[in-house]
Amino acid sequence: MDISKELIRSLPKSELHCHLDGSMRVATILDLAREQGVELPYNSEAELANFLQVDDDCDSLEDYLKAFPIVNKVLQTEGALERAAYELAEDAAGENVRLLEVRFSPVLHTNSGLTLEQVLSAVLRGKNRAETDFKIRIGIIISSIRSISPEVSLELAQLTVNYKDKGVVGFDLAGAEENFPAKDHKEAFFHIINNNINTTVHAGEAYGAESIHQAIHYTRANRIGHGTRLREDMDLFRYVLDHRIPLEMCVTCNVQTQCVSSYDDHPIKDYLDAGIRVTVNTDNRLISNTCLTDEYVKIIKHYDLSISELKKLILNGFTAGFLPYKERKELVAKIKTELEEIL
Repeated sequence: MDISKELIRSLPKSELHCHLDGSMRVATILDLAREQGVELPYNSEAELANFLQVDDDCDSLEDYLKAFPIVNKVLQTEGALERAAYELAEDAAGENVRLLEVRFSPVLHTNSGLTLEQVLSAVLRGKNRAETDFKIRIGIIISSIRSISPEVSLELAQLTVNYKDKGVVGFDLAGAEENFPAKDHKEAFFHIINNNINTTVHAGEAYGAESIHQAIHYTRANRIGHGTRLREDMDLFRYVLDHRIPLEMCVTCNVQTQCVSSYDDHPIKDYLDAGIRVTVNTDNRLISNTCLTDEYVKIIKHYDLSISELKKLILNGFTAGFLPYKERKELVAKIKTELEEIL
């Protein structure tokens, strides 16, 4: 059958790796800047989008990340944070995303005096409103950053523990991998693990398989953000496969940041064929100029996916979600039935 973009958009999907600040609407950034008196590089939607978004010719991860300080200028108030969370959920629900996990680092939003609790509470209000208004389940993941001090990481871990079962479903470590090892933040992760909270760590994107090894064995990651370079260590590859550790893969972003040389070089299909629990994600909808539907369309096009492989990818996302087991089991069964009826 023809797997059209319209069909993909209509299918139930999940997204587990999506950054709040990297997924804003350009129009909203401009609107908030006007409200707050924030100066931006450009004042038209087209020009600002052209500045913030990257394409497949992006020079490096550093080039990719240049937009974030601009975006975060307007995310320093409770109203802006609530709006950003609500609109991201609305955009995701518009393409039938049923399970959305949004990650962000509250420390990036305290420049105007908000406390970490105020920042998180604002995002949770946006999440709660969106869950009421749209057919979507949302979990919030708190991200620490590799380049910040371990003491701040521990503070973010304590925040995560305080909001366990209040909308926060996991703890993450993001940012530049090289020269900023995950093991530096092991005290924060010990606090998270000791409180029985899920963990996911960005690893194997800008640095090699050693980064994935640290994420699993030093910070006990339940999932790996990206994991693209897992193929560089086949012994670790087998460990990830045997222990069913999911990979949150972001194909467009990986090409843009030069993590892989091209779409043809991306290992997502090889990992899927090998039985690795790979999932499909956008990473940053705004910066990468993408959505989850577009990610699936690209993957189907470049890797010639069959219907059964498409269904497997979709189900992997729901299976890997940070939901209580009973809820996850029921949701996976429901989605499986829906996919059988459509495909």
